[in-house]
Amino acid sequence: MLEIIYRDENLIAVNKPHGLLVHRSSIAADVSEFAIQILRDQIGQKVYPAHRIDRKTGGVLLFALDKEAEVAMQQMFMNNQVNKKYLAIVRGFTPDEETIDYPLRKENGTLQDALTRYQTLKRAELNVPLGKHDTSRYSLVLAKPETGRMHQLRKHFAHVFHPIIGDRTHGCNKQNKLFKDKWEMETMLLHALEISFIHPVSGVETRISAALQPDFNAAMQLMGWSNDGW
Repeated sequence: MLEIIYRDENLIAVNKPHGLLVHRSSIAADVSEFAIQILRDQIGQKVYPAHRIDRKTGGVLLFALDKEAEVAMQQMFMNNQVNKKYLAIVRGFTPDEETIDYPLRKENGTLQDALTRYQTLKRAELNVPLGKHDTSRYSLVLAKPETGRMHQLRKHFAHVFHPIIGDRTHGCNKQNKLFKDKWEMETMLLHALEISFIHPVSGVETRISAALQPDFNAAMQLMGWSNDGW
């Protein structure tokens, strides 16, 4: 059962667990359960993905309940008319705030503009040596991607040398191994916290937010951070 966090006549949103694929994919042929299928069976009607979030990312995942709403929402996401907020735990102490303006390359080699703004919410220094460092430093950031490129946040934080913990593709192997070996944590610590937009049918300003998943909360506790709202 998925946690339904929003529903009206045209749209429905769930709090997607980390590790759950949105839909069937050739790159994960071994997977038999998908968010689209689970939600369809759960509510007894067809659902249409309005956007995508990574398999490893938890949080707000929006579906349409009819084709017209699907097309309208997909267009809004494509035109950057949906405001998105993410929480991430990254390596190191990040600046209080920063804008990452760094183009990203598509699979076909084409460069696309990509812009992410973020602010640092909390920092922690653990008495855990790693490599040449006597301690391990981490930051909790609130990220607002202004474009929607594939793996944008993962690539952008790696680009500024603050990779997201648990990101095996773009992250830090030493940190990922530390979290796995010392704390038995393998989840990528990226959470789709909130989306807001003008509803394509009603015209009403709509805001949908998702609580942190258990794995992310466990990492927060490890850092000594309270989940005190954002």
